[in-house]
Order: sequence, then structure tokens, then C-alpha cells
Amino acid sequence: MRVISLLPSATEVLCAIGGESLLVGRSHECDFPTSVGDRPVLTAARTTADSSAAIDQQVREALGGEEASASASLYHLDVERLIALRPDVILTQDLCEVCSIDLATVRGAAASMPDPPEIVSLDPHTLMDVFDDLLTVGRAVDREREAEQAVVEARDGYWSAVDYANQYVPGPETLFLEWMDPAFVGGHWTPGLIEEAGGRHSLNPVGAKSRQVTPDEIVAAAPARIVVCPCGYDLDAIRRELPALQASDWWRELPAVRNGVANAVVMVDGNAMFNRPGPRLVDAFRWLVSWFNDRPEILPAGFPVEVIPTGS
Repeated sequence: MRVISLLPSATEVLCAIGGESLLVGRSHECDFPTSVGDRPVLTAARTTADSSAAIDQQVREALGGEEASASASLYHLDVERLIALRPDVILTQDLCEVCSIDLATVRGAAASMPDPPEIVSLDPHTLMDVFDDLLTVGRAVDREREAEQAVVEARDGYWSAVDYANQYVPGPETLFLEWMDPAFVGGHWTPGLIEEAGGRHSLNPVGAKSRQVTPDEIVAAAPARIVVCPCGYDLDAIRRELPALQASDWWRELPAVRNGVANAVVMVDGNAMFNRPGPRLVDAFRWLVSWFNDRPEILPAGFPVEVIPTGS
């Protein structure tokens, strides 16, 4: 069995079920576990910007307007190298054209092969969907038993944390920034994780896509907690752009910032946690439960979070 993964979360799923040895090619963003770094890279980003605002502008120009087409994709796929690797299975997605190579491009490449591989497209919208993805990938790569065991372990991590969340008392209103400039709030699985962990996320309902919000909407929501977790940004990248966010007039109006409560405003490595619908979402959920409910005993070891100082 020869597997190519064009999606970081799919690579994590494959490795979680014991299939790392099957991986013969990956996307440029597949960086966990680090041991997959020696596999051939088959994709590359077309965007060249290095700030939130500039990246957002390039994405809008590439994907919007009447002239947008497949040739304007945000990613390049090395089709010749993909064909040379002779995969039996290609793991990809149809969830977000901004996050990874689009499904149509992958299907076109596979169709040109003498013996077309099976394409497994993942489209999770909840943590439970991610558990199902473990089983889906397990069936595709003949690792069903290992996948079932991985689901058992993941569900145990989830359910053992749920017991610490108080579902009968309204939790803190939470602003989850999935992008900094312009401001986007978390979508898909993120609002559900926040609510199940004991918080509230009124700026976006459970299951909805992430969406851009105005400063007025954010101020009106009056968040008591803030998570700055931009998609694809690690902590160093967040630190570089944080001063611009903190200089915004609306930022200083938020209760989480204005009240100066310790640990109310944090940054989380979005490249590792929350933004990838893979097994590490369980760690993200456990951190949320720990954060909302002051239960340090369930905090995952080494979770990539850093407090952002606040105060009047």
C-alpha cells in the first residue's frame, strides 16, 4: 500500500492509526509528526505575502471575481512527481479551498494515471466527524483494527474531559480569532468545542464556516475570554502581528482586555491546534475544558498556549 497525503490533518490521522510507513508523499504543510519530513513534497503555496492583511488580499484576488479559475488556485500540485510515486490511495479534502489543494485538481491528476488511485476526501465538521475519519482512512489503507483502537483512545480523551465541564451554568462568552486582519472567528468544529467545554461562542453557530466579523460585532458580543489562534500561524508568527491587533480601538473595549483578569486572553499555536481537524483536536478540547473550568489536571502536557498580558 502506497499512500499520498495532501492534507496535514489526514497525515496526522494516517500516522495515528499506524500507517506512517505507508506514506510516500505529502503536502508542504504536513509537518506532524516530524518524522514525515523526509517524504517527498508535492504541493507549494502560490501566495507570497507575509502578513495577515496581505495574505487575505492575495486570497481574495485569487479566489474571487469572475476571472477566478482553477489556474488561480492557491496551491501548486506537482502532478508529474505524484504520478511517479504510484500511489494506491490519495488523502485529500473538500472542506476549504483556502487551506489546502482543491479536490478537483487532485481528481484531475489521478485521472491521468494509468491505474488511478483511490481518492479519499475528508470533510469533517465536528470532532465526532474526525473520529469517523480515523475509521474512513483505516478502511482505505487496510488498518481497520488500528483505526478502531485509535478511536477508542481519542473518545476516551474527549469523554474524560467532558465530565469537568459544567453544562448547567452559562460559561464565558469567547472570541476565537481564526484570523487577525481582517478579523475572522472560528467555524466548523471550533464553536462546538467551545460550547461543549463550557464556554459560549455567539459570534458563529456550531457547524458554520469561519466568517469575517466587524469590530462592532465583536464589541457587542463583549467576550470575557479571547483566543488568538490564526489558521496556520505558530506562536512566533502571532507575536509578530499582535501589536497591531492590540493597537486597535475595538480591542481595548473588550471586557477580556479591559478588566485585566489573569489568563483571560491567550494565543494558541494555530498551525498545531484547532485549525487542523485531526486527532490533536482532542488535546485542544482538553485545554479548553481546563481553561474554562480551572482544571489544570487535564491540561495536555506541552500544549502550545501563551497568556497575552492585559489591563487598563
